[in-house]
Amino acid sequence: MYYHFKIHKEGNGFWAECLELDGCLTQANSIEELKKNMHEALNLYLSEPEDSKVIFNLPKKNINAKNTVEVQVEPKIALSFLLRRYRLLHNFSQKEIAAKLGMKNIWSYQKFEKPSTANPTLSMLSKFKKEFPDLRLDYVFS
Repeated sequence: MYYHFKIHKEGNGFWAECLELDGCLTQANSIEELKKNMHEALNLYLSEPEDSKVIFNLPKKNINAKNTVEVQVEPKIALSFLLRRYRLLHNFSQKEIAAKLGMKNIWSYQKFEKPSTANPTLSMLSKFKKEFPDLRLDYVFS
């Protein structure tokens, strides 16, 4: 999953803003440092607390504007973000999702919405896709 940042030159440094996510900004003294900071800012921005009800926009497919770069979301963060987004858009609680997936307790599901513990097996990814066919798992790997 890639989001788009527009880079701006200001004085002796640079700053960048994510075009799809209002308020996702960063700055740096060099382009190399800015690239690192954009990646970090994006991943922190999408790592919402478990109790958050914020539903972020998905990235736009093709933005070919001047001074715009694509920044990749870490796969674990992308998965957590997509699962939480899906759940909130469909008005499910974590408990309801856990039950739909045949999990015995809510923690078994909650760990997938937390980037630091989101590491599903292939069989679990398959189960996510089977139960929720409109969940876009391709975003995790692209």
